[in-house]
Amino acid sequence: MFKQYKEAIESSNIVSKTDINGIITFVNDEFCKISGYSRDELIGQNHNIVRHPDVPKEKFKRLWDTILAKKTYRATVKNRAKDGSTFYVNTTIIPILDENDLIEEFIAIRYDVTKEVELKMALEKKERELEMLNQTLEERVRLQTRKLYELNKHLEERVREEVQKNEEKQKMLFLQSRMASLGQMMANIAHQWRQPLTELALALFNLKKAAHRQEVDQVDAIYSDAKSMIQNMSQTIEDFINFFKPDKPKAPFAPAESLEEALQILGKTLEKEYISIEKSVDTSLRVVGVSNELSQVLINLLQNAKDAFKQQAYEEKSIRIAMKRSDDSVLIEVEDSAGGIENGVIDRIFEPYFTTKHAAKGTGLGLFMSKMIIEKSFGGTIEVGNGEKGARFTIKLPLEHPSEREVE
Repeated sequence: MFKQYKEAIESSNIVSKTDINGIITFVNDEFCKISGYSRDELIGQNHNIVRHPDVPKEKFKRLWDTILAKKTYRATVKNRAKDGSTFYVNTTIIPILDENDLIEEFIAIRYDVTKEVELKMALEKKERELEMLNQTLEERVRLQTRKLYELNKHLEERVREEVQKNEEKQKMLFLQSRMASLGQMMANIAHQWRQPLTELALALFNLKKAAHRQEVDQVDAIYSDAKSMIQNMSQTIEDFINFFKPDKPKAPFAPAESLEEALQILGKTLEKEYISIEKSVDTSLRVVGVSNELSQVLINLLQNAKDAFKQQAYEEKSIRIAMKRSDDSVLIEVEDSAGGIENGVIDRIFEPYFTTKHAAKGTGLGLFMSKMIIEKSFGGTIEVGNGEKGARFTIKLPLEHPSEREVE
């Protein structure tokens, strides 16, 4: 019976024996397998043969102080194999006493925990990197929030300067519209962040589960996804800051880029409302002006279409956007499927302070300011009519003249 117990222990654990001076007197097959040494190479050698140089001397002093005091020593030990590789073992060293209560030899029973230790170390490294990313993100958000506040203050200063140039009414209207846009932008930031924050929390939960199951590849994949989400959230702040930068000079640009900027800002909101976007865009067309002013016009048209769908239930909620050349102009059409505008009010749609929305949801300045931007900044036109399924806005902008092209 004792022989069977002995065989069971030796076949499932890493076993060795040493004399009182630490000289190896016995090793089993598992010890040879994990260390890479043969029995002949181990028997008669000091146990330091598998000692890892990174382990401080203080640990070995504590080991010897414990076992020489006739106590059992337990610890996770870092060792080095014959080929120089590292392995970790949970170790229990037991002093064997003779009939006179003197130490006769030591028996060490170990089991391999290399994978568990390496996974724990990898996870701790990922956690440190995530913590650094979070700290960086918090700092960037704080700095960008301050920039947004400063830009807002600068907008107010610009309005006061323009009032002094006898354009009081127009600039006050511009300020009110801009402030309404700023409020909408802050709501869009919240929409843009809500989903990735939920996804990030889920990713961290899955990271913990994967680590528990020792799935190293899965841990790396989830960590990479979480890092990407944090970087995208940081980029969202940058995009909104760039959108509100004042004093941008007129320059040639592609209207398709302004459309993409508008869709990037409103994309999550439209997706949440289950509104589909159908695009037919010629990306080669170019006009001259301020690109984010055109983006502001397109955002206003898309926002109005989104609000129109809320007034009653629609089976199909879609917005069609076309951008094509017409003679020497760029023709932009934005058409929704929200039923259209009543004939009694369609002629007043571009008047200041006129709105079909509830007072809490509109100032009546959005389309008025859009018309001003298209006509005065771009020298173009904007018109409204009803298409087959809803309202259709048509913008006509002069194409970039060859003499206005930037020198490459």
